[in-house]
Amino acid sequence: MALTLPTLQVAELEPPGDTAWLVDELWGHEAVGIIGGAPKCCKSWLALDLAVSVASGTACLGRYAVEDPGPALIYLAEDALGGVRERVAALCAHRGLSLHRLPLHVVTAASLRLDREEDRARLNATIEALQPRLLVLDPLVRLHRLDENSASEISGLLGYLRELNRRHHLALVLVHHMSKKARAHLGQALRGSGDLHAWTDSACYLVRRKAGLQLTVEHRAAPAPEPMLLQLATEPPHLELLGADLPPPPLADAVRDLLRAADGPRSRAALRRALRVNNQRLGEALTSLEGRGLALRTPTGWVLPTAGQLPLLG
Repeated sequence: MALTLPTLQVAELEPPGDTAWLVDELWGHEAVGIIGGAPKCCKSWLALDLAVSVASGTACLGRYAVEDPGPALIYLAEDALGGVRERVAALCAHRGLSLHRLPLHVVTAASLRLDREEDRARLNATIEALQPRLLVLDPLVRLHRLDENSASEISGLLGYLRELNRRHHLALVLVHHMSKKARAHLGQALRGSGDLHAWTDSACYLVRRKAGLQLTVEHRAAPAPEPMLLQLATEPPHLELLGADLPPPPLADAVRDLLRAADGPRSRAALRRALRVNNQRLGEALTSLEGRGLALRTPTGWVLPTAGQLPLLG
């Protein structure tokens, strides 16, 4: 007799709770999805910003708090390894982070073909060893030799990635190109099979406008923020939000901004006056920063850690 599948009555299922985020409003906890856009629209910069944010626990784009920080794993098939290091170093310099202690790992293999069982097994073993919160694969076109317009071929690849996501409880970001044809819905403009759009839990679409890069976010099961404008800033290079109605930075990141600009240690009272927050909220932010090694308490006040003092995040 064949074994039956496990079942429950619908009433026995756990009701959904509040939306769980990896990065508040931008990417769901353990969500799979796509960063899409035309060439030269900073898709890889946004993917790296997400990865550095998750690995460090600092806000993505300087505004969106990381809810579940931990190690991240990236594979950038079209970038030389030296170029990857340079980009990540720039993001760390902008945030006052130690590049050498950042738990961000990069796959250095010359190729990674996820339609090959051997490469799937190697990726699975790598994830088991590193236990990342986030996996970034950039770009999709370099990860297989399938027909992108074939729903049957692409659905098999996406099914494998969904299995990887569920087995390892990680969030997964695919970087992918959008076609030049205009579409009413940006997800429908993704190049290749329509299964790509249907597969996503969270998605970020970058479109070049006269005023800058427009970032549109969507989620399968949660409201999305309003579209926002970005630009690639310099000295050091990083993506930054534009506009007068920007969301305020998370309190912990606002504290770090003040410490970065200070000539020396700043007392808790000085931080409270500058930030205009109550003592309890400030205390919670400082405790969180100290626990993650992103701020240090000294006898004369609070400071940012030096390059060798940022601990690995679990």
